Amino acid sequence: MKQLPMISCSLLLCLGLADAAESKKPNVLFIAIDDLNHWVGHLGRNSQTRTPNIDRLARQGVTFSRAYCTAPACNPSRASLMSGQRPSSTGCYVNSENWRGGITEDKLLNTHFFKHGYRVYGAGKIYHGSYDRGGDWNDYFAGAGRVPLKLHPSAKNDGVGGIKFGPLANSDEEMPDHGVVSYCIEKLNEKSDKPFFIACGLVKPHMPFSVPKKWFDMFPLDTIELPPHKADDLDDIPPAGVKMAGPQGDHAAIVKSGRWKEAVQAYLATIAYCDMEVGRMIDALEKSPHRDNTIICLWSDHGWSLGEKSHWRKFALWEEPTRTVHIWKVPGLTPAGADCGRTVDFLNIYPTLCALAGLPRPAHLEGHDITPLLKKPKAEWSYPAVTTHGYQNHAVRNEEWRYIRYADGSEELYHNLMDQFEWNNLASRPEYARQKEEMAKWLPKVNKDPLSSLKKNSEKTTKKEKRKAKKNK
Repeated sequence: MKQLPMISCSLLLCLGLADAAESKKPNVLFIAIDDLNHWVGHLGRNSQTRTPNIDRLARQGVTFSRAYCTAPACNPSRASLMSGQRPSSTGCYVNSENWRGGITEDKLLNTHFFKHGYRVYGAGKIYHGSYDRGGDWNDYFAGAGRVPLKLHPSAKNDGVGGIKFGPLANSDEEMPDHGVVSYCIEKLNEKSDKPFFIACGLVKPHMPFSVPKKWFDMFPLDTIELPPHKADDLDDIPPAGVKMAGPQGDHAAIVKSGRWKEAVQAYLATIAYCDMEVGRMIDALEKSPHRDNTIICLWSDHGWSLGEKSHWRKFALWEEPTRTVHIWKVPGLTPAGADCGRTVDFLNIYPTLCALAGLPRPAHLEGHDITPLLKKPKAEWSYPAVTTHGYQNHAVRNEEWRYIRYADGSEELYHNLMDQFEWNNLASRPEYARQKEEMAKWLPKVNKDPLSSLKKNSEKTTKKEKRKAKKNK
């Protein structure tokens, strides 16, 4: 396999991002979005969606049309991206685990930039939970004073079971994300000789799919189309996959309620609101003196399913929960409006930012520098994207195929180039044994015990020691 050339720290000079002075390092605008799947206009997956601002950014830089999370859940995805380590390397697999049990805070992306002279500001949701600062920051804004959010009188109720949605009677300015963007704009315009790293964490379109009613009005209910779905789609899926899908849970409740289109409408409305806030952030940068010396990296922590494979939410290893939006704009480097079809996952963000900013690459990073793809989106690339959900459950995705192997050894294989909705599991067919073998080479070699199990074992040991100590008294 051909090794890609190393990118030297002198790259900054040839890119025109900065001169030789340390104080002229590029700024970084790091836009994190929560639960936004690939329903953005420029990716063409859903023709109903309206994302003019995210699409505008895509026209200015390089969009990765095959970008995947390393975990389809907020906590492990963000912990992985911000530490540069796979969930299987840290043991952080699910939302309920405290990532600090497997990741030391000195290894975090924001800490690295802080230690190397950047003004590091964060706002909203960067780590799991808007109040989790994680690592070193010069300042962090968790959110403005909470204005009560109230359903609009036209709303039937707040959703169906655990799938929460409905229009709000509030204004845009009363939404928490609005305050987050306003804070980031303020920091963007702050005068200083030091470069900035601003992490802007937008919570929407995370559930509840509830935003001011005007965003719902953009998507009349009688125009809503349901996502591609087959009633028998799970028939060729192994039990481990069916369990992840949970067809008798959210999906059964949505279908029974007759409100599937309403949920889709609400998700589209919430995406449109999110796009507006992204637009505010981009507009502020373009009006600032930093527009030609600021790297923009936009990402969403994972995808989302709205009934495909009778599945809702994230928490699964198929295309919908794992594929998301990912855009880079690097002044002097990225061509405008380029589409990179190489498969990448979010483990590559940390090392790439280090290379672009001329910072040393920490030894613990497991990802690859994608600078060659930012410069030439059709450049050779031999790495697939790898996603993990729970202990020893992994998916490997390259430009043509998706291979899933569950902890019990059961498998799924999809020829995505011919079967974009992953309706035909080919894993049991002998003629594809070689394809499975090739993709299995990329499965993580290390699978650390879940942090939750370590905690339980520790609690058991502590109780045992207390009983022993009490007995010896």
